[in-house]
Amino acid sequence: MAVILGVLKPLGRLVTVLLRAGRTFAWIAMGLMVLIIMLQVFFRYVLGNALAWPDEGARFLMLWMTALIAPTAYRWGGFVSIDMVKDLLPPRIGAVLGLLLLLVSLIVLVYGFRLGLNHVNSGWLFASSSLKLPLEFLGLGLVRIKLAWMYMSLPVGLFLMILVNIELCLKSIAHLIDPDADLPEDHDRVIVAVE
Repeated sequence: MAVILGVLKPLGRLVTVLLRAGRTFAWIAMGLMVLIIMLQVFFRYVLGNALAWPDEGARFLMLWMTALIAPTAYRWGGFVSIDMVKDLLPPRIGAVLGLLLLLVSLIVLVYGFRLGLNHVNSGWLFASSSLKLPLEFLGLGLVRIKLAWMYMSLPVGLFLMILVNIELCLKSIAHLIDPDADLPEDHDRVIVAVE
């Protein structure tokens, strides 16, 4: 049990820091996405001259926002789950079933991460059709953004979810060993009650 807690405490702190940063960037991406969409609406419907880049820019931000907020939702139990079978079982067997489901999820996340890395590698071959960096001040002109930067959101999000999954697995194992164990808590967790 001491080994599990010895790994769980620093892992929990690391995950908390990474997810806080991820939430911050996700909120920034959300705000920028709203501004970009409003800009496109203004140019398209008020000025009658749509810009080429806002749709792809908003999509870029949406992918990163999702990748950076999904691990927090996973950690806080915000994904849809069906607990009916687990709740019908005796608590110990339900906890074992929960751990097995986490382990299956870990396998899926690792496989998805590997696929995401392959997708990023192919993204270095292609550039965005409309997103360009204005690097005239460096004498480079307009440089088209590689699609790999957009695709990178997938492995980054999945890597963060893998860290969360490992933390949840360790907590589940610790709870199976000692149901009354004092496990580290996520002090950032927001509990929303819906009635």
